[in-house]
Amino acid sequence: MFVGDKCGKAEEAINFYLSVFKNSKQGLIAHYPQGMEPDKEGTIMFSDFMLENQWFAAMDSAQDHKSSFNEAISFMVYCDTQEEVDYYWDKLSAVPEAEQCGWLKDKYGVSWQIVPREMDEMMSKGTPEQSARVTKAFLKMKKFDLAELQKAYKG
Repeated sequence: MFVGDKCGKAEEAINFYLSVFKNSKQGLIAHYPQGMEPDKEGTIMFSDFMLENQWFAAMDSAQDHKSSFNEAISFMVYCDTQEEVDYYWDKLSAVPEAEQCGWLKDKYGVSWQIVPREMDEMMSKGTPEQSARVTKAFLKMKKFDLAELQKAYKG
């Protein structure tokens, strides 16, 4: 839900996400009609869209909400290569001070985790020593460096 200073940005954000993810499609979209104040006519009352076979919903709300986007919710993007990590990082990251351990924030305040798929295997199938080395390596990173993680895993 796009609220506060982000209210009115839902449609822009949806179009941005649809442009970033190759496997994406717009679903339903309904705009607020006139007379729904405090919501502004033409902003998004409801919309859904698909990114990489996962459905998302988005809406604007000018109501007085006590919440907004924060790190309690993040979307994970699993990547097979460093090139994919770099692509999504370059497209999505907009708040450098929020970057840490594969996490970033986009220009709408939404948190994302850009993660090499191989890292799950390293952490789940590695020895305790391998997991500790990988953890020590990634705690120093903002954007994950797959080659460095592989090097730490191998020792």
